[in-house]
Amino acid sequence: MRRPIFAGNWKMHHGPTEARAYMAAFAARWTPRTDRTIIFFPPAVSLATVVHALGARTDLSVGAQNIWTEDKGAFTGETSAPMVKDAGGRYVLVGHSERRHVFGETDAQTALKCVAAIRNGLTPILCVGELLLDREAGRTTDVVLRQLRAGLAELSAEVVASIAIAYEPVWAIGTGKTATPEDASVVHADIRKALHHSIGDRAADVPVLYGGSVNTGNAKSLMAAEGVDGLLVGGACLDVESWARICDT
Repeated sequence: MRRPIFAGNWKMHHGPTEARAYMAAFAARWTPRTDRTIIFFPPAVSLATVVHALGARTDLSVGAQNIWTEDKGAFTGETSAPMVKDAGGRYVLVGHSERRHVFGETDAQTALKCVAAIRNGLTPILCVGELLLDREAGRTTDVVLRQLRAGLAELSAEVVASIAIAYEPVWAIGTGKTATPEDASVVHADIRKALHHSIGDRAADVPVLYGGSVNTGNAKSLMAAEGVDGLLVGGACLDVESWARICDT
């Protein structure tokens, strides 16, 4: 079995002061476990604070919400993969729906960001997902697989086998609407099939997460769905107790 992953994306919440208090409360609440991977994705200004707050807690990991494609240079406002690595981050979200649809990130850029992450020893979690109009038009599979193939285009089969994928239907993010477990299983199966076509049996090693209005009420049924290897959580991870309960799923 693939080890379950619970990834909490704080988005633009919890600056350093709030992050420090949050991590102290979570560390007190959460008993270390070795049967799952838990990753915090704080905003860039809080990343080092979260790493420091974890101290010797090797059961918990930290990642960045975004990186730029280059390792350094005149890119005002951006964060590079080497900076994330230096701050103690181990993971990075690539192609999150808000990066794609609010900031205009392209499929080609997701490919370059995955390369930058791997080049600097970070594990990318490539996010893919369709808009409501795509879903209603029956284009879910086409959109998801286009994003998947484009994002992985510059990576070797060996590297692809070491990363993670997150399916996040855009229509279910922050809307209160959630894909049913059956909906998630169908798309996850399409993703797994595409991965197998690309990298063969190594596809079995790639965890595929679901993200989109996950909360304490639906986490269990989503995790029980066929092909769901973990959860990418937004709003529900901002509260310590809520996040701990989801991670306990």
